[in-house]
Amino acid sequence: MADTGGTAAAPRKRADARRNEKTLLEAAAAAFIAAGVDAPVRDIAARAGVGVGTIYRHFPTRADLVVAVYRHQVEACAEAGPALLAAGGSAHAALARWIDLFVDFLVTKHGLAEALRSDDPTFATLHGYFLDRLLPVCAELLEAAAAAGEIRPGIEPFELLLAVGNLCIGANWDPRYDARRVVGYLLTGLRTA
Repeated sequence: MADTGGTAAAPRKRADARRNEKTLLEAAAAAFIAAGVDAPVRDIAARAGVGVGTIYRHFPTRADLVVAVYRHQVEACAEAGPALLAAGGSAHAALARWIDLFVDFLVTKHGLAEALRSDDPTFATLHGYFLDRLLPVCAELLEAAAAAGEIRPGIEPFELLLAVGNLCIGANWDPRYDARRVVGYLLTGLRTA
């Protein structure tokens, strides 16, 4: 696309176009969960109820699709934190529910780690994006739980997310390992005495 030199922002997508894109992203996410990031595009199209050409029109390359799915899921996780706090109940319960969503996000990324380590420049900014969006949400939840006296103060959001991420690494390698249960042990350890 040529740069016209103007400062006008790109036009916003119509509501139906945003819905269609969301449907494609959710279908792709489901296909990635079932078969990994190399799931055939025809399977994704079938899940979304569209033709293969529609997917390529929205996402010209597989890398574009993977990035869009990843960003869509990061946004859903980021938006969930404040919503969980606003829903009432204890701040620790909101934190625990959000961490559950984060665990779901991590353990369903079949093949994404390998894709992110590839030389494809499309993936270069995803880790920073992930941290930029999720660290503030985690910090808000931790601060609310600490202010309510439900957890010890001073827990670093980066350390918590890294610890949860590390506990999720083995989730798909051995059926005897339940990442959610092990992460639950970690969350219990955050509680005040």
